[in-house]
Amino acid sequence: MATVRILPERVANQIAAGEVIERPAAAVKELVENALDAGATRITVEFAHAGRSLIRVDDNGSGMAPEDARLALERHATSKISDTADLDRLSSFGFRGEALPSIASVSRFTLQTREAGRDSGTEIVVNAGRVIHEKACGRPVGTRIEVERLFEPVPARRKFLKSDRTEAGHIVNCVRLYALACPRTAFALYEDGREIFRSPECPGLADRVAEIFGGQAAEGLLALDYAESGLRLTGLIGRPGTGRPTRHDMVVFVNSRPVDSRTLNGALMESYRESLPQGRFPVAFAFLECSPAEVDVNVHPAKREVRFRSEAIVRGFVIRAVLSRLREWAAQAAPAGVASAPIGLAAPLPAPFQGWVGEPAPRAPWDPAASATSAPAAAEVPRQIAHDWRFVGTALGGYAVFESAQGLVLLDRRAAHERVWYERLRSQFRAGEVPVQRLLLPVSVELNPVASAVLTDHLAFVRGHGMEIAEFGRNFFRIEALPAWMEPGDAEAFIRDLVGALREGRMPAADTDLARDEFARLAAAKAVRLPPAAGEAESFALLRELFATSSPIASPSGRPTYVEIGHGELARRFQI
Repeated sequence: MATVRILPERVANQIAAGEVIERPAAAVKELVENALDAGATRITVEFAHAGRSLIRVDDNGSGMAPEDARLALERHATSKISDTADLDRLSSFGFRGEALPSIASVSRFTLQTREAGRDSGTEIVVNAGRVIHEKACGRPVGTRIEVERLFEPVPARRKFLKSDRTEAGHIVNCVRLYALACPRTAFALYEDGREIFRSPECPGLADRVAEIFGGQAAEGLLALDYAESGLRLTGLIGRPGTGRPTRHDMVVFVNSRPVDSRTLNGALMESYRESLPQGRFPVAFAFLECSPAEVDVNVHPAKREVRFRSEAIVRGFVIRAVLSRLREWAAQAAPAGVASAPIGLAAPLPAPFQGWVGEPAPRAPWDPAASATSAPAAAEVPRQIAHDWRFVGTALGGYAVFESAQGLVLLDRRAAHERVWYERLRSQFRAGEVPVQRLLLPVSVELNPVASAVLTDHLAFVRGHGMEIAEFGRNFFRIEALPAWMEPGDAEAFIRDLVGALREGRMPAADTDLARDEFARLAAAKAVRLPPAAGEAESFALLRELFATSSPIASPSGRPTYVEIGHGELARRFQI
């Protein structure tokens, strides 16, 4: 029978580090939070080799006395709280007292600190949890922490780290989030001796977004400030129609703390439900302020997730705040003398029904045998397409209507075109024969650090599918050539969708066929340029192409390409 024993403190710290410090960016996060809690107005972050070999955070905060510096390296030693009741009035980023001992247990850790009123500072060096020395040192008021050889004492942990570009991207993204959260603190960030960004104290969020994320990120955003019943939501949000393929551009803060919150993310998505296409996500830098007693930040080891005392109240408040701002913008954007359309109805109205008026002229039925390749594909559908389909017209702009012996058939023209294009592109990709057009004026794209790292890691794959993309400065890319099927105006949006798919693992490098199929699925949606209307010849030509594909009943995304309304259903509807 195994004997129960208490783990040595060093082992306990290393286990705790597995929850709190899962990657270099997590160590940066904890150190930056400590600097902000110390009242720093200037924070400099440096890292090398994606944080594996060096992380250095230097601040001008209050610093620590020698006895406090020693105590800070003990587990659960903190100046932020003294009992559980303090969690209801928490105003600091950190509070558990686990971060410093956890980091020191899996690295070579150097702490230099000095508080005001002392002639000298204190230096403590720890290697893999063991104190090497403690001595006096000279330094200005504030604290500097150096973390070297991170995870060297636990080599298994290093195996789970991603590429240097990806890990560095997470560090840059982390520092940017805290720079956003605290615009009145000056931040500087350096990677391998290179300055990534330097942002002085900024008067407002818009200035900080433009300073750190670039002018493209700040363009087209709406300022938001809404308050009621002890809650306040401020920040910047995208205009109706401005969406992204993933949630990564929804950045939310609770009492200035960057968090992952299903409640807040869900409320933002619901607010844009009628003003963004399905599958797109809003752009938002949203700050929720509430009483500390109304939110629990102690539900995740790394304090990333939060839980509200009343999720429904917070959710409803955020929806009201965002919808109010979107409607206000819509009213201001409407031309003089014209009432603005409600959010979600701003798109042009569908084209009117374009069928026949009165008795239709005789038309020859469509015979699927006219296409040499249609018969094998047609056999895969639930029943053979009847020979007596007759074209009636187009309805609502996007549907072709046919009359059949069984009733009426509505063909979704876009879904049908996407199926045809998907199989055409997939065939090109597999054969390695993608027609390419070089651009007279290259298209520039700016991405966030993590997205930039993902794209850079997959540039060879992207180039193999007809897109020539070159790095053009940090996080900037220049699209110099496109596949022949893509319009230059669609290039930037497609790249963002592509990076979103790569980040979510839908295009695995280990499965080339699956990655190509997903690339073709994304491309098909961009390749379709649907004419506003289609006549009889065009509609039958589309049908022939559709039923020559391997799966004519559904689009690449799974939407049906056509629906049939039988005589029985029509009789029931008209109570015949």
